[in-house]
Amino acid sequence: METEREEKIKILYVDDEENNLHAFKATFRRDYKIFLAVSAVEGREILEKESVDLIITDQRMPEETGVEFLESIIPIYPQPIRLLLTGYTDIQAVIDAINKGQVYHYLTKPWEEDYLRTVIKNAFEIYTLRRENEKLTDALLKANEQLEFLLRQNLLS
Repeated sequence: METEREEKIKILYVDDEENNLHAFKATFRRDYKIFLAVSAVEGREILEKESVDLIITDQRMPEETGVEFLESIIPIYPQPIRLLLTGYTDIQAVIDAINKGQVYHYLTKPWEEDYLRTVIKNAFEIYTLRRENEKLTDALLKANEQLEFLLRQNLLS
């Protein structure tokens, strides 16, 4: 019998401020499997090697904003739920995050541990439901193909 969650939630956290990365890992390492990246480029390298459930990224980074990073990875990695973190209240960043980066939730820095934990839990529930929906849809399509095949066989006999 399979347990509810055998594996820890896998989170990629991208932030150019290493102190934030270390604080996040120190706070959440017991609960989640965490991958850290100090840039969007490093984030992409991790995504090439690791399958992650959630991506948390800072908005303001030197080479590429968080929204630009999230928007760029959607075609290749559409499944992970995306969260945007910023120390600034920038309404355009919020709009871009939702429209371009398909961000599930927008958080301000400094993050509050219990609130972030709740957001991660809720985001993972959405991720799990989407994956389950994909599996059910695939199973339904296969069953439909089999029924059509059987129907054609009966019509030909």
